[in-house]
Amino acid sequence: MDVLIQNLRSPVALLLLQFLIIIVATRALGSLFARFGQPAVIGEITAGILLGPSLLGWLWPEGVQFVFPDKSTDILKLISQIGVCVFMFVVGLELDPAHLRKQARSALWISNVGIIVPFGLGVGVAFWLQPAFAAGTPFLTFALFMGTAMSITAFPVLVRILKDRGLMKTALGSLAIACAAVGDATAWAMLAVVVAIARASSLTPTLVNLGLVVVFVTVMLLVVRPHLSRWLGATDPDAAPGRRVLANGLIFMTLSALLTELMGIHALFGAFLAGVVMPPSQNFRHGMTLQLENFSSAFLLPLFFAVSGLRTNLGALNDVTSWLVCAGIIGVAMLGKMGGTMTAARCTGMNWTDSLALGTLMNTRGLVELVVLNIGYDLGILPQQIFTMMVLMALATTFMTGPLLNLIEHRKRAAEGRVSELASP
Repeated sequence: MDVLIQNLRSPVALLLLQFLIIIVATRALGSLFARFGQPAVIGEITAGILLGPSLLGWLWPEGVQFVFPDKSTDILKLISQIGVCVFMFVVGLELDPAHLRKQARSALWISNVGIIVPFGLGVGVAFWLQPAFAAGTPFLTFALFMGTAMSITAFPVLVRILKDRGLMKTALGSLAIACAAVGDATAWAMLAVVVAIARASSLTPTLVNLGLVVVFVTVMLLVVRPHLSRWLGATDPDAAPGRRVLANGLIFMTLSALLTELMGIHALFGAFLAGVVMPPSQNFRHGMTLQLENFSSAFLLPLFFAVSGLRTNLGALNDVTSWLVCAGIIGVAMLGKMGGTMTAARCTGMNWTDSLALGTLMNTRGLVELVVLNIGYDLGILPQQIFTMMVLMALATTFMTGPLLNLIEHRKRAAEGRVSELASP
């Protein structure tokens, strides 16, 4: 037995044990949550939290320290970043320009209001939070990051909710996808600015980094995108990509991620942009998404959930004040995203029921929010307590999407039933 324990301490054996525990836990919790009508990603994020100090570390600290020693966290984090880069690449692939063209005017108005209102509220919350919870973080960086984090919508989770409910082809579903696409692109551009400010030591490097990013985005959209099919070796850009094209696409994604990391922004922004500029054919994008998403979501992203869980410590919220602040953050997040989107949608002529449904969908934050929060944690923008509160906010706002949509649909059917009764002789 001693020999087995000694062998288990080897780096390879320990890494394999971590993989095994993480994947089994995330799969089990994801399946459980899916049975209750919740997105599986909520269960997977919850599994990551339970593996950390919030539960397992509290019940069995020696076991957690054995399986997840501090020295191994950096290795898990680096491997998980590969999975997150692939995930952001897939998010970019799923942004369909056709949806933007069909709903351009309404989507631009609604998504911009749905960004500006929560961003403003996030900056306002930062005035309140920074002195007590983030005194070590420069106010400008903290305020901009909080505003951006409050503005996020989880585009991939939203798409899956619409598919599960059969709303993809409806007017509400198309508008929701268009708004989420515009909002995601805007939020990631805002995040790029925040990261540039956080990483730069003075104004000049910040302006240089932002200038490089503007040039890079322009080149990607105007120069690279029109020729990318040929460069990837896709002889038929309307067909699903083969192995060679897939490999070339991953090389292109990695190069794009590397360039934005070198520019002082973040590798994830480059991976996201690489997905955006992929050939526009739906067959091509869908084929590449299927090949990448299954492996990434089943094997690599669970590592990211575990790393996030090891950072999330519910024990840091150790008094009534902390929990009240957390509840306040959740309330502000809902008011900004759901309320802002709902009001903007109503101004375009939508009825209150569909406006509320759209606001509920835009309030879904999920995994994308977790990606953003981990960037803030890595850069030292978010201290432990605020990071934990924001993770709980991401879970709460995503968890409530399904029940709220069920309630809205129930009330809509009840109202239609009453109208039918009044109309009948």
